[in-house]
Amino acid sequence: MSDGRVGYVHLRAMGGGNMAEWTREYYPVFNRDALIIDVRHNSGGNIDSWLLGKLLRREWFWWKPRVGDPYVNMPYAFRGPIVVLMNERTASDGEAFAEGFRRLGLGKLVGVRTWGGEVWLSSNNFLADRGIATAAEQGVYADGEWLIEGWGVDPDIAVDNLPVATFRGTDAQLEAGIRHLLDELRLKPPVITAPPAYPKKAGGGR
Repeated sequence: MSDGRVGYVHLRAMGGGNMAEWTREYYPVFNRDALIIDVRHNSGGNIDSWLLGKLLRREWFWWKPRVGDPYVNMPYAFRGPIVVLMNERTASDGEAFAEGFRRLGLGKLVGVRTWGGEVWLSSNNFLADRGIATAAEQGVYADGEWLIEGWGVDPDIAVDNLPVATFRGTDAQLEAGIRHLLDELRLKPPVITAPPAYPKKAGGGR
């Protein structure tokens, strides 16, 4: 649909192995014009801060080799528009990632409201008989309100994948994400900042 302009990364969960998943899928497409990050059916974990840190990188200067095209610093910073796809099976840290993605101004959320579970618990509460009793331990809040738990994360662009259409092989959420990104690219085409003229160093001048 995008003629190769839009990259795609699917994160199935938010564990250590999904860091490797991010590495395999992101770095081949980091220089595309736009990006989709798919966290539908994401079962959670605890790497949302690590991922958001990667996406918060911003260009601030360019390297210009003697031969070849300029390339940007910070390395692998994504320069174009991004959307996150989410659905009712996006859970826990997948939801934290989606909420943080929007609050940090990284892009739009496409899909339907997420699962709604963000009060965390640990598995350290062992009893004398080595059984375990779990209880809610940590909630999350921002700007004076509790987040996510019992409600979920609402999309910016609401699109449902209807069962019959999905069975027939279409993906309305993915298509909506691509359309949104292509509209963004039409409004603000990607630009590579051209290097200035090389300085003249002869005689100590500039």
